[in-house]
Amino acid sequence: MNNTNDNDGGHHHMLQDFRRRFLISLAATVPVLLLSPTIQGWLGFSITFPGSTIALFAVSSFIYVYGGWPFLKGLYRELSRRQPGMMTLIAVAISVAYFYSTAVVFGLPGKYFFWELATLIDVMLLGHWVEMRSVMSASRALEKLAQLMPDTAHRYVDGSVEEVPVQELEEGDHLLVKPGEKIPADGIVVEGDSYVNEAMLTGESTPVHKQQGSEVIGGAVNGDGSLEIEVEHTGDDAYLSKVIDLVEQAQASQSSTQRLADRAAFWLTIIALTAGFVTLAAWLLFGKSFVFSIERMATVMVITCPHALGLAIPLVVAVSTTLSARNGLLIRNRTAFENARKLTVVVFDKTGTLTEGSFAVTAVQPLADDFDEAEMLRIAASLERQSEHPIANAVVDAAEQRSLELPEATEFQAIKGQGIEGEVDGHAVKIVSPGFLDEQGIERRGDAESGAATVVYLLVDETLAGLIELSDALRPQAQEAIHRLKKAGIECWMLTGDTESTAAAVADELDLDGYFAGVLPNEKQEKIRELQENGEVVAMTGDGINDAPALAQADVGIAIGSGTDIAAETADIILVDSDPMDVASLILFGEATYGKMVQNLLWATGYNVVAIPLAAGVLYNQGIVISPAVGAILMSLSTIIVAINARLLSMPEEEPDGHP
Repeated sequence: MNNTNDNDGGHHHMLQDFRRRFLISLAATVPVLLLSPTIQGWLGFSITFPGSTIALFAVSSFIYVYGGWPFLKGLYRELSRRQPGMMTLIAVAISVAYFYSTAVVFGLPGKYFFWELATLIDVMLLGHWVEMRSVMSASRALEKLAQLMPDTAHRYVDGSVEEVPVQELEEGDHLLVKPGEKIPADGIVVEGDSYVNEAMLTGESTPVHKQQGSEVIGGAVNGDGSLEIEVEHTGDDAYLSKVIDLVEQAQASQSSTQRLADRAAFWLTIIALTAGFVTLAAWLLFGKSFVFSIERMATVMVITCPHALGLAIPLVVAVSTTLSARNGLLIRNRTAFENARKLTVVVFDKTGTLTEGSFAVTAVQPLADDFDEAEMLRIAASLERQSEHPIANAVVDAAEQRSLELPEATEFQAIKGQGIEGEVDGHAVKIVSPGFLDEQGIERRGDAESGAATVVYLLVDETLAGLIELSDALRPQAQEAIHRLKKAGIECWMLTGDTESTAAAVADELDLDGYFAGVLPNEKQEKIRELQENGEVVAMTGDGINDAPALAQADVGIAIGSGTDIAAETADIILVDSDPMDVASLILFGEATYGKMVQNLLWATGYNVVAIPLAAGVLYNQGIVISPAVGAILMSLSTIIVAINARLLSMPEEEPDGHP
């Protein structure tokens, strides 16, 4: 479990390190700028004192070593892996600038590159710091998961109950779980009757009825009854531990895409080195002095490392992260977010994502002459008021919305597993499942065949008075979100533990491309993998802990806000609101962000196409040559353009008719 924390600590430490190096180097840059002849020439002032050159050299040396350290270390790392990238490019540029300028200090005729060196290091440190800050999001998921387990359990010992730490539980122990407590271990109910909320673990929105012989999962929350359970699995065998393992594996197996900027940097490094040496060789062949040739070479190499390239990506990242956060999208994994453009399928977990995740009465249908809807609800709710069942709460809510007066019910009792009965206004009332009617040989009537609903029947004095349909209501924005995604050419699928008929009804209503029904929590990850093996690039949207492995498995994992923290911690992207529309916006915004990055990279590298030949002195005979100073100005301009372009990024708007 602890590996995640160390790695989190490591990120945090690196972040602080970049920040410290940036601020200290920035402060040290001030004297470098003041003492640089070029800057003095531009601003028309002059500061000289005995040893001013040595002071300039000393401060610059400090910046080179202290500020440049992460890049020099990176150069070593990249070269030992034989993968030169961004770090190599930066390290080469700052080293050429530094050693060339040092040679000038000690007698080589030429110009100093110290201020370019200092600002280059500052900008690169800033870029890395900005990028790390927006990327910094480590997996606290696993700690959170572990916290679901209670610390202690009530164990029966010789007829009395003692409190023991959960670690000490063994298979076969008998435990008492009081109402409202977390279940301490996987086991079997020996005695008692209660509704247990497993939503955190299995994503099943309705609390599950547990009685003798039912299995319970450690970490689930007990409802209003006491249970005695016999422990079956503890420690590593427990359901929760297995989920934790799945999450760990899936997280470890996802490598981030090798950043585009690194590839660009790799080529620029090669171009810079080649161009540098070609320039040197060419001028020497033309019979120019070694000093002139070296200055051209150094100019080429320093100019090639564009500040703009270092900032091209981090600036877009920073803008898109802030914009996203303002719009309720929290991005934890940049790579996944930028990959949104490649998605071909979005898989929604039904409960809590496409649906509200809670029961509501959707239809009341009287089946006998002297009952209307209000009368049925009035009688049903009076009886249901005595029950703790989720269906009961929905029926009572429906009656309260119509502000019906509810009489007191008496003689209340549960019909084991099939409903409840009691007396209301002197009538014998039963609210029962369709199964009860079948057993009693009462013919089911009414059109309660719609798949997406749970149905209960109301019997008054043994007469079938009517039926009440309840279902997990679809979120109003689900339809619109799916429309948008399909319009963008992305297939929409649904994952659910519900029966085939329920799933088909929802899929039909939302016009989905496909669905997986009857999926057990631990199979979700498999389903995602199946799609991936067919070559699809998959985004998964879910809100329960049981979604965590699937979210980690998916190419892009999206956690819906109202869900659990665990889902949020394994997801790449977290949506603060539970609005499926945000899923659509997010994917379109990911594409826009990626687009900006590509524009910036093109701009940052494109500037070199012009600058390098000029710096090398291609047009020397026409009197056009870029001095190091002009090169630096060009460099700043390209950086400013990249920065402005990044700021132009905006969230996708909806069209007036509500369609994107």
